[in-house]
Amino acid sequence: MSVLLQADTPPLVLASTSATRIGLLRAAGLAFEAVAPGVDEAAIKESARADGLDPAECALLLAELKARRISERLPAALVIGADQLLVCGERWFDKPDGQAAAREQLRALAGQRHTLVTAVVCLRGGVRVWQHVAMPRLAMRALADAAIEAYLDAAGAAVTQSVGAYQVEGLGIRLFAAIEGEHAAILGLPLLPLLGFLRQHGVLLD
Repeated sequence: MSVLLQADTPPLVLASTSATRIGLLRAAGLAFEAVAPGVDEAAIKESARADGLDPAECALLLAELKARRISERLPAALVIGADQLLVCGERWFDKPDGQAAAREQLRALAGQRHTLVTAVVCLRGGVRVWQHVAMPRLAMRALADAAIEAYLDAAGAAVTQSVGAYQVEGLGIRLFAAIEGEHAAILGLPLLPLLGFLRQHGVLLD
């Protein structure tokens, strides 16, 4: 047993190099390896929409494909895959590719409620052993163009690092009137359900 009350086996692997997801797991005291899955998320998402999958189904599919890519290489590990979609009305949002796209996203979300569909899937030996979808709800304040420009100037390049062009753990929190849901799930990983599963699976021993 380790100091962190985590079993030595199975080794834990995160199928992501997201700094936010890595930070969440590290802050929770988990010992794990982070590996980039090399999945073409945009192509998979486009195909999923064309096939009529809803946002939760698409997020689960992406999370599982990420985990499966790593599980095939590391069959003894318990692999965590995660994905998040921002949905507002009928529109699905991706990370903005620059300031202009970030501005457009903020204008579209201002004064609206949207959902962050956040999926996590665990695989071991190529077999899915657990999955969960969280759906935090966020209400963005009505924002004048001047307020959007001020935020974009202050936040800088960080606006391209998250879907919706905001980061609620930073300046982005000032854009919101109300937020419902687990903070970690909003950041991209439903941590409390995941920790519960890891205890049930014998990975965490506390």
